[in-house]
Amino acid sequence: MDFSTVLILCGFSFVAGFVDAIIGGGGLIQTPAILFSLPQYPIPTLIGTTKIPSLAGSLMGAFQYSRRVAVVGRFIGPMMVIAFAASWLGSWTLTRVPNSFMKPLALGILIGVFIYTLTKKDFGQVSHRVVTARQQRIRMWLMGAGIGFYDGFFGPGTGSFLVLGFITLIGFDFLKANAHAKLVNASTNLASALFFFYEGRILFIFALPMALANLSGAFFGARLAILKGNRFIRVFFLVLIAATILRFAWDLIK
Repeated sequence: MDFSTVLILCGFSFVAGFVDAIIGGGGLIQTPAILFSLPQYPIPTLIGTTKIPSLAGSLMGAFQYSRRVAVVGRFIGPMMVIAFAASWLGSWTLTRVPNSFMKPLALGILIGVFIYTLTKKDFGQVSHRVVTARQQRIRMWLMGAGIGFYDGFFGPGTGSFLVLGFITLIGFDFLKANAHAKLVNASTNLASALFFFYEGRILFIFALPMALANLSGAFFGARLAILKGNRFIRVFFLVLIAATILRFAWDLIK
């Protein structure tokens, strides 16, 4: 093992945890870093390795947000269970069905999300009740199933899609949406991590130090987001979505 490679991966993992804790999207930083740094390993093994630091970071983010933001406990628990099962199913499906068709679909959705968020200045700035408790429960559970499967099958942008769903479908502001998104994302990351562990596709010699780095980044990222509030998160959200669009577009045309 090259110690310098571990240090480089930990650096990228720290930044990924920091960004992901603010608005999601850490995988866009962490995954290319490990694919470039360890080309001698199979891609599924490298993807499986990133699930451990992603899980550590999402747990830290969930802990930080839940200490300061009220969580709808009676609905989020079942949603996490549904998302866990859906993510496992998505990971299993990935081993049998190619996911190449997902990238142009996700690109189109993200372009729409960017335009909508950019033009709607008050998007995610305040919480407002848009549905009944029963409708909220159903929508959260459907989100858990759909986005959980997406995370296991494809992955990039999962945190951002969760935040978007909590804002548009449930009526949360950015901070509250982030708090709930981190809990659900922790559940989907746990499912994927267990699946890849079962498949023997995790390099723990890299995964564990990366997990410590990601966790540390998530600590500072969540604290900054809570300190700066919704306007800061909205700007960060737009920057991340724009970066994701450029990344997907580049992958499609190269």
